Order: sequence, then C-alpha cells, then structure tokens
Amino acid sequence: MNRSLLRLTGAATAVYGLAVTRRPALLARPSGLTGPDGEVPAAVAACVRPLAFRDAACGLAMLLAPDDRSLRTATLIRIASDFGDAALLATALPRRRHRAMAVVVSVGWGALSVAGLLRPDDPADPS
Repeated sequence: MNRSLLRLTGAATAVYGLAVTRRPALLARPSGLTGPDGEVPAAVAACVRPLAFRDAACGLAMLLAPDDRSLRTATLIRIASDFGDAALLATALPRRRHRAMAVVVSVGWGALSVAGLLRPDDPADPS
C-alpha cells in the first residue's frame, strides 16, 4: 500500500467535499443539474451536500488514519463510494455527456485509490 498516495488522495477528496458543501454548483454544474437560469435549485443543493459531506468524511479518514488497517478501511469505503457513484450517475444524470463525464471522474478517483492500495510504498517515505 502506498500511504503517501492514499493520504494525498484523501486530502484532495476532503478539500473537494468541503468546497462542494459550501458551493454545490461545483458538482451540480458539471453534472448538468442546474436550472434554466444556470443556478442550482435548492432541491439539488440539498441532494448534493450529503454526497459532499460523505466525500469530506472519507477523505479526512484517509488523511488522518492512525494505522494501516484504518487507512485500508477508509480507502475501501472511498472506492465503494466512487464506483457506486459511477453506477448510479451512469443512468441518473439528465444528459449523455454529463453521464459520461461523471462516470469517468468517479471511476478515475476510484482507480486512483485502488492503485494506492496495490502500489508498494516508497521506501524513502517516513510514514
């Protein structure tokens, strides 16, 4: 397991999740979930924020995991979330291009976490 890659992935996930909780448009716009005026409807924001909190929590768990077992568990939760998002968003988003982009992004982040689990640690890494 490559701890550095997993912790960096966790940090990026946490920052993104916190940013989306503050500004749901960061996720809603690329997903095609804005209204005719280009704004994010309140109902969409209410659905996006819990996903963002989940990402922030998973990311923080990866970043702050005190041992390898905890880091592995947090990472597996992150992977399940990413692949679950891909499966759901592949059919749920309104337009084909948004569905395709959501799948690519979700699978990409999940694959990065899988790589972190499978890749050996850097011997120069003190963690």
